[in-house]
Amino acid sequence: MPKVAIGPRTRLYPVPAVLVGANVDGKANFSTYAWCGIVASSPPSISVSFQHKRHTLKGVQQNGTFSVNIPSVDLVKETDYCGLVSGRDRDKAADCKFTVFYGKLGTAPMIEECPVSLECRVTNTLHLGSHELIVGQIEEIHATESCLTDGAPDTDKMQPFLWAMPPVNQYCRFGEPIGEAFSVGKQLQE
Repeated sequence: MPKVAIGPRTRLYPVPAVLVGANVDGKANFSTYAWCGIVASSPPSISVSFQHKRHTLKGVQQNGTFSVNIPSVDLVKETDYCGLVSGRDRDKAADCKFTVFYGKLGTAPMIEECPVSLECRVTNTLHLGSHELIVGQIEEIHATESCLTDGAPDTDKMQPFLWAMPPVNQYCRFGEPIGEAFSVGKQLQE
């Protein structure tokens, strides 16, 4: 099937919808991000791409810490809200009725209502034109016990969701399984 060139864009489908937390001037703030992902396994590390003007970035720079909170489908309104308003103007944790807690780093606010929260320490910053790419070492993972299977977060129990970019521009549940990872491809070896 022939391809049509549509120009360079930020299109990777789908992307996660997470709530990144940082203390800004001593106050917990959370904002919605989609441009994040695992970047290393040893040490376990994650990246988040922040626009320079983002209030949350100010807190990450002040403390050298942040959190990545993975919301469940029950928190879709709160997740969207945290991307619509600025922590400069609103107390988003209070507006969303989040229960804020802190772990061993002491300055990375996390959300108890999210099934999984990653507590991170900044290790690298990369200036990328319109964005700052912040790499954080995952210092601890805090998970709701009911979302674990054999001691690991279980996406079926967590019920995280994704953002499908325009033209769809919707939050979507994870879909149904279509094949076992590291296994289904072996059929091509036969």
